[in-house]
Amino acid sequence: MGKYFGTDGFRGEANVNLTVEHAFKVGRFLGWYYGRDHKAKIVIGKDTRRSSYMFEYSLVAGLTASGADAYLLHVTTTPSVSYVVRTEGFDCGIMISASHNPFYDNGIKVINGMGYKLEAEVEEKIEEYLDGKRGELPLATKENIGRTVDFVAGRNRYIGYLISLATRSFKNYKIGLDCANGSSSAIAKSVFDALGAKTYVMNNEPNGININENCGSTHIGVLQKFVKENGLNVGFAYDGDADRCIAVDENGNVVDGDLILYVCGKYLKEEGKLRNNTIVTTVMSNLGLYKACDKAGISYEKTAVGDKYVYENMMENGHCLGGEQSGHIIFSKHATTGDGILTSLMIMEVLTERKQSLATLTSEVRIYPQLLKNVRVADKKMARENPEVVKAVAAAGEALGEEGRILVRESGTEPVIRVMVEAAEDALCEKYVNQVVDVMKAQGLVTE
Repeated sequence: MGKYFGTDGFRGEANVNLTVEHAFKVGRFLGWYYGRDHKAKIVIGKDTRRSSYMFEYSLVAGLTASGADAYLLHVTTTPSVSYVVRTEGFDCGIMISASHNPFYDNGIKVINGMGYKLEAEVEEKIEEYLDGKRGELPLATKENIGRTVDFVAGRNRYIGYLISLATRSFKNYKIGLDCANGSSSAIAKSVFDALGAKTYVMNNEPNGININENCGSTHIGVLQKFVKENGLNVGFAYDGDADRCIAVDENGNVVDGDLILYVCGKYLKEEGKLRNNTIVTTVMSNLGLYKACDKAGISYEKTAVGDKYVYENMMENGHCLGGEQSGHIIFSKHATTGDGILTSLMIMEVLTERKQSLATLTSEVRIYPQLLKNVRVADKKMARENPEVVKAVAAAGEALGEEGRILVRESGTEPVIRVMVEAAEDALCEKYVNQVVDVMKAQGLVTE
């Protein structure tokens, strides 16, 4: 993991540790890097945060100063940038978003010409330039200065693409959409309306500071209540940049990424379309998902946490479905990244083709109670490798046996150790998480 770029781009609090100077220099480097042998074309999307406009203008200034043409999608989703990059011949794409983070955070996510997350070696070169280790880059002059082009047509083509993927009309379905006051506010309703659904939309009035605020996929209780009060067939909640989707069934129950993987994976298997008869998960997926997959005859892979790692595994092994419990679901036939609205459409395909409710489709999975505690530590590696901690983790794992598990891992972005236990009962989760945390405290590893 780099100094600035983590697993999901360059993130930080706007004008604190992610500044307009950073954005300008990222633009300068990308414009120069992709324009060394031709005039670079780079497309930019943004979410609804107040600072997204500020960073957009800074990136455009950097890109055009280096001679690149900057194409603006305006407010749009991360997966739409990925789609436009790979279908419209752009050198790369930039999404300005901090996903599910609060409004005061923001991020710069760079997508390569194939629609994937930018290669680590290019991110390293950007970081070197940000730190002044690569010298100054030449400025474009005269007719070589780049242009800025309004490209809302690209976003419209993405909307058309999503609509084209539906296999049946959604007529007679009452569908709730929680747009998190984010990127999907500009897209989701148009898609579902075009497909004939009776669409009930909430949190689709962004004002720059209400993105993800008590709404969207990270505050699913709002949609649960909305679905039940309005008697809806199903509800879908997105995060700020709409690369995640969490669903709610007709009874108001949460259908997270694990359940979505099961529903869609089983359907694809039955249709003969689940390549290698395998889904790709992360180590955070619920034990209940794996037991249900075993019963259904579906194989699975486990990767490190992060949709980046899920997608890498899918590409290396030719799998077509993968994702995270958090709602990043990748359908590689249709997209190169998690896409919340696409995930909604794929769930609707199962509902319409099987003529069953979402509650019925998920009833075969028994989700095990899961408890996760984030423990702030002075040194992540030292805390995780401490002999007494290792001993406590091993003891918990042995006690849980095949009816539970414990996972202890380092956060990728914070001085935090994450301790997660799954077990048949909540009390057991609490017991074994606390045992490990107590050992960390006794060893003097925890900071308050």
